[in-house]
Amino acid sequence: MSRFIRSAAVLTLSASALASLPAMAADELHYNQISLRAEASQEVARDKMIVTLYTESQNSDPAKLAAEITTTLNKALGEAREVKGVTLRQGSRNSYPIYDNKNQKITGWRERAELRLESADFPALSKLTGELLNTLKMENMDFAIADTTRKASEDALLKDAVAAFKARAQLATDALGGKGYKIVNLNFNTNGYPQPYARGGMMMKAAMMDSAPTPEVEAGTSQVTMSADGVIEVQMP
Repeated sequence: MSRFIRSAAVLTLSASALASLPAMAADELHYNQISLRAEASQEVARDKMIVTLYTESQNSDPAKLAAEITTTLNKALGEAREVKGVTLRQGSRNSYPIYDNKNQKITGWRERAELRLESADFPALSKLTGELLNTLKMENMDFAIADTTRKASEDALLKDAVAAFKARAQLATDALGGKGYKIVNLNFNTNGYPQPYARGGMMMKAAMMDSAPTPEVEAGTSQVTMSADGVIEVQMP
């Protein structure tokens, strides 16, 4: 009986020793490890112009109203398709009832439909917008960074961020008196790529109507930053 108890005790001790191995290994992973952060940034041009136009009207007959909106929108689409380099997107279209003063009886219907234009050719889109404002109204004018431009800037920033991280890693290694380092993990994050921002439509409408010269637009740039966050393990002599 006593031999069985001793054997069980040995088994328990062995299991306990095995269970502690992962913890020991985890401690070794963090030996001489340092968390570092490096950044790289650049100015990126907002090279895509986005204009949102709309038509809105009301009528007591919803069918006639829908036909009127469709006719106006189709005419605008036909004009826009004639301009090269402009991407067309039909936005939201909705209608809703108009009630009397007591909010009990429907007296008519109101409908609104949007047309979204995008282009990297600012003068062409500005000119087209001015022409379309004869029949449509402007919701807003936005500027953004085109997908191809964004990818190119991200690729360039990635190289710069890696170089900045390696320089900082070497600096930390030298400060600790290490003979070298290895990267344990490395993560990248970008910020600064803008959501399109709106320019007021009323002023642009006034500038574009009545055969006024096509206004020049300046989209500006955005400062985009890529950060490299990682951990290195310094190898000591």
